[in-house]
Order: sequence, then C-alpha cells, then structure tokens
Amino acid sequence: METLINFQDILLQGINNDFRRYLHEKINWNQRMIGIKGARGAGKTTILLQHMKYDLGALKDKSLYITADHTWFYNHSLLDTAMDWYQQGGQLLLIDEVHKYPNWSRELKNIYDGIPGMRVIFSASSALDIYRGQADLSRRVVSYTLAGLSFREYLQFSGVASFSPITFEDIQKQHREISVNITSSIRPLPLFAKYLRSGYLPIFTEGENEYLPKLEQIIDAVVDIDLAYIASYNAGTAVKVKRLLAVIAESAPFKPNISALAAKMDISRDRILEYIYQLKDAGLLNVLSTQGKGVSRLQKPDKLFLENTNLSYAIHPDPNQGNLRETFLLNQLLHAGLEVSEPQTGDFLVEQVHIEVGGKNKGSQQVRDTDRYLIAADGIETGFGAKIPLWLFGFLY
Repeated sequence: METLINFQDILLQGINNDFRRYLHEKINWNQRMIGIKGARGAGKTTILLQHMKYDLGALKDKSLYITADHTWFYNHSLLDTAMDWYQQGGQLLLIDEVHKYPNWSRELKNIYDGIPGMRVIFSASSALDIYRGQADLSRRVVSYTLAGLSFREYLQFSGVASFSPITFEDIQKQHREISVNITSSIRPLPLFAKYLRSGYLPIFTEGENEYLPKLEQIIDAVVDIDLAYIASYNAGTAVKVKRLLAVIAESAPFKPNISALAAKMDISRDRILEYIYQLKDAGLLNVLSTQGKGVSRLQKPDKLFLENTNLSYAIHPDPNQGNLRETFLLNQLLHAGLEVSEPQTGDFLVEQVHIEVGGKNKGSQQVRDTDRYLIAADGIETGFGAKIPLWLFGFLY
C-alpha cells in the first residue's frame, strides 16, 4: 500500500488548479460510484487528481488514487486493494484507466456491494460500455463523458481569454451581441484555425509541432490497446480497423455505402458495422442518423464524421475545409448535450432548427423554405439575422 501512496503523492505534486474542464462542475461528486469516460488525452486523470487535491478537504487523507495498469496489480486484486484501504480507514478510491484491469466490472460490483462505506470514482476509455460489462453496474454507477476541449475552453487553457459558456438558445437570439462582446477583446478567426488543427486535446500545451504526431500515437493506442482490452482485438483485427478508419477519413463526412466498404476491405457487412460503432464508442467517429430513425448497431448510419477536426489533420495531410466545418459543428453540438439528426434540407437538425454550414458567403437557399433555420458561416467575426459565426458554436460548453 505504501507503494501506491508514494506513487499518488508524486503525481499530486504536479497538479495545479489553474484550469478546470467543463465537466468538473457537472459531476455529482457525492455519488457512491462515479464513472468518467473520455478520449485519451482529454484530461480524465487531471480531473481525478484535481478533485482529490483541492476538493476533498479532510477526506483527502482518506482517499487513494491508483491506476489500473500499475505493477501493483501484478500480484494484488482491485477488490483486495479496496478492502485493505478500507480497513486502514480509507473512504474513497479513485481508479484511473479501469478498463485495463481484467474483470473490472465484476470487482467494481463487489466493492460496491461488499464495502458500503467505500466510495469509488473511476476513469475509463471512451470505448468502455459501463452498462454492458461482465457484471451489472447499471444500478450502481453514475456515468459521465468528458469531451475534448471546446473552442471556449481552448481560449481559456491557452491563456488568451476566459468566457462563460452560452446556450443554443443564446446563439439563436443573442449571437450578434455575444460575438460583438467577444471580438472586442480577441480576434477569433486565427485562433479558431489553430484550434481546428491542434486544439482539441489539452496536450497541445506540450508543443504545437508535436501535437499531430502525438495524436497519431493516441489513435494507435485507442485501437491497439483500448479496443484490444474491451473488444478483444487481435493484431489482425486492429490492422483492419485502422484501415477502415483511414478509408472513412478520406471522405468524411459522407453517406457510407456499407456494401462497397465491405467489398473494398474484404470484410463482411456486419463486421464493417461492428467496427464503425466500436470506433464511435472509442471517440474516433461520430454517427448521424435521420430524425426518428431507430438506433441499432446493425443499422447503417446515414452519415459518418470523424469525431473532431484534429483527427482530420492527423489522418489526412490536407483536409477539405467544408468537411472540417461540418465536423466541428457536429462535435460541439453533441458535446453540448444536444440531439442532432440529419434533415431533409440543410446539414443538421437541432431542436427543430435546420442548420446549414458554409463559408462566409453562404446563403440560405437550401434552408429558406424551412420554418426555422440558421446559417453557420465560417470566416466571419460577427453575424446578422440568421447568419451566425461558426466559431461561436464553440462556446456551447
């Protein structure tokens, strides 16, 4: 146990409270078992350590941070570790990368049921399906998902400026007033261009030139390690999944022809769908369906997108600007908790509002016959009427 405590103390020394992710204030930290899912590099570990270092007060000394891939677990179980800590007066266990521990769900269930006085907060890969583990956690765990940085968070984390998040309703009714206020202190367009290329994950602070190579390593790790743990991939499967991701990235966003993809890759149609939804679960793809369409993993998605624009730059050297705009907007809308579907006219349908995405000269021809519409226009600092700066949607969370 002393080994784990020393490891924890070293990590805590490097943690500061200068910047907190948006999710921090949304979590009900008083729940007995909390799961935080999210992409690699999004800041899950930092959230755990910040909570431990700055929020717990007297409970800090009764809290233990562990990471599930620590060598400690070569000859100790998660359940035994929790029991030992409880017997030493521990009340809170923070477990990082829980998906790297075999039988994680069964032992979490045993901890929850067998040690009522122990609270657990764990982090995991985006691909982890907490409710379909080997043991039933659905009635025990409260799950949260941590997205990458919004454009608003990127500005704050970069030290450029700090702004409050805005709602979708704010964007519809007050976008000009809000954008005029923001542009009175910053020039958003060059900053937005940098964000689209290399600002989605907090690791951008480690060096802009190193960001995309590190993102490529993250993609490899998600497929080779995270999905290998969770979906039992072997080396051959991982290669096929990465090939599929590369094929999708060449054209995303696009309406997939599953049969053509299957023929091109010499993989069955059902297996292609399985891989697509696993990549979605892993935070590498976003899937869009038409309004009212049932959700099934055996159902062909209507449109496929890379999960964020940084992936576009990491996988393709010269991504299409129109594709980047749509990828960005869908990403921000989804992570703001909005339901998004594909409309008959326009690019996205949100709360019965049709949204058309384009450049600064984009008009309303495609959506003007709808009851309610917005134009999300790139390349403008402020808008007018139904025309709204695209970058402003990056303030939704």
